Amino acid sequence: MRRRPTQAALLMTVFLALAGCGTGTGTGTGTATSSPPAPSPTPSPAKTYTDADLSSIVGTLKDSQGRALTVVPAAQIDQGIIKAKEILKGAVFTPPECNVFTDSNSQIPEDSTYAAGTTVSAADKTAIVVTAIALKDAKELTDHLEASRKAVAACGNFTAELAGQKVTTEVKEIDAATGGDESFAALAKESLSTGEVQTSLTMTGIKGNLAATAVKAGPDVTPADASELVQLVDTILAHG
Repeated sequence: MRRRPTQAALLMTVFLALAGCGTGTGTGTGTATSSPPAPSPTPSPAKTYTDADLSSIVGTLKDSQGRALTVVPAAQIDQGIIKAKEILKGAVFTPPECNVFTDSNSQIPEDSTYAAGTTVSAADKTAIVVTAIALKDAKELTDHLEASRKAVAACGNFTAELAGQKVTTEVKEIDAATGGDESFAALAKESLSTGEVQTSLTMTGIKGNLAATAVKAGPDVTPADASELVQLVDTILAHG
C-alpha cells in the first residue's frame, strides 16, 4: 500500500532542504602562505531578506497542476528543525564515512532567514517541499553546494539507522540546471526495512546570497520531474 507523506515527514524534508543549502560540512582545511593574498575587489553588499520576505515569495508558487503551495508557519519549521536534529544526532551510517550527510545537515546558521512551502497530491501520492534561505555570506552557500556534490559522489549507496528505522539509500547526481549562478540536482531511492520504497528528487539553485531548494518525493518520482522543480526554484531566484 502506498502512503501519503505525513506532516512529520514534510517537516523533516523542510529541515534537510534548508540545512542542505545553508551549512558546510566542516571538513575543509586551510593552507598557510608566506605572503598575504592580493586584495580582491570590494563585493557589492548582499541583498537582505526577512523571513516574511521569503514567505511572501514562497506564497506565490504553484505546482505544475496549478495548486498553490501552502506556506509552512515559522513555528512548524522550528519544530521540524528541533525534531530533525534529534533524529540526525542518533543516526548511524554504514559505511561510517557517509555520516557526512549528518555533519552537513546538523545546523542552520543563526544569521540566516528562511521560509518553506508544501503541496501534496493525493492522486499520485507525491509531495513537494520548497525552501528559500538567505545568508549574509554568499560563499557559504556555494561552498556547501560543492560539498554536497562531493558527498553524493562519494556515498552513492549507504544505510542509515534512525528513529527506529533502517533506511538504505541510493543517491546520484542528475543532469539538470536552474537559471541561477550554481545548480545541483540529485535523485535518491530510499528503501525501508518494512519494504516501502520512496524516491525523492532534489533541485537546488543559488543566486547571490539566496538559495532555493525544491524536493519532490513519492513512489514514482523520476528525473523527468526536474523541469517542474526548476520552475519553482527559478521563480524564487528571480528575486535574487
